[in-house]
Amino acid sequence: MKKTFRFVFIAILMTALFSQAFAKANGIDKIKKAGTLTVGVKDDVPGFSFLNPTTNEYEGLEIDIARAIAKQILGNESKVTFVPVNAKNRSAFLNQGRVDVVIATFTVTEERKQNYDFSDVYYTDSVGLMVKKASNITSAKNLENKKVGVAQGTMTASSIKTAAIKEGVFLHVVTYPSNQTLKAALDHGEIDAFCIDNSILHGYMDDTVMILPEHFDEMMYAVAIKKDNSAVTKQVNEVIRTLIKSGELEKLRLKHGLKY
Repeated sequence: MKKTFRFVFIAILMTALFSQAFAKANGIDKIKKAGTLTVGVKDDVPGFSFLNPTTNEYEGLEIDIARAIAKQILGNESKVTFVPVNAKNRSAFLNQGRVDVVIATFTVTEERKQNYDFSDVYYTDSVGLMVKKASNITSAKNLENKKVGVAQGTMTASSIKTAAIKEGVFLHVVTYPSNQTLKAALDHGEIDAFCIDNSILHGYMDDTVMILPEHFDEMMYAVAIKKDNSAVTKQVNEVIRTLIKSGELEKLRLKHGLKY
């Protein structure tokens, strides 16, 4: 009886291990079966991932990375489908399997690592502040009782609140659904400062605004992959490492005008 139980236990264990290994490899099988890599990207971040209204085509550093991953997995960089996401819904899209990966200025944190697999970091940035030139705000210290706008679902609110406490400044944080609505709010005087990562702010520069000199927190961007999908993570990392080693990633940064 004991021997029979032992054999049954071993069989169950082997089945579980096999199923787990298959599940980890299944992400690649799913992509190949679909014949396209489905990528969650933003459509309002110039330089990173932006839907050009003139061409109706996506462009930016993250779009080029997505195409490189499609070429790695499917042998053709054009076999990629872009799905617009934002900071609020990108996690849900990944968890629900609506996208294979998310490449959307997704900052790596220890908390997020508990829920997703992340590739190697492809870009490092810091949080900054944009204000109107006519506002006479020249430093974060001038934001006492001012309204600072941030995008929903981002870590920016936490960063600017922590920075304000260190500066001894009390400010009001207001959330908006997108970077475009944040810039519009700044232009119309609804907020006194637009707060997001510096490279993103540079994509919204014009003659009426300026970026304050202070930088807050380090933000490291990586490709987000559904947890325990090691086969996909491995392929993505091969692409990121090749782009870095070859110097192509830096060329793409310059091509898209990204500034730290």
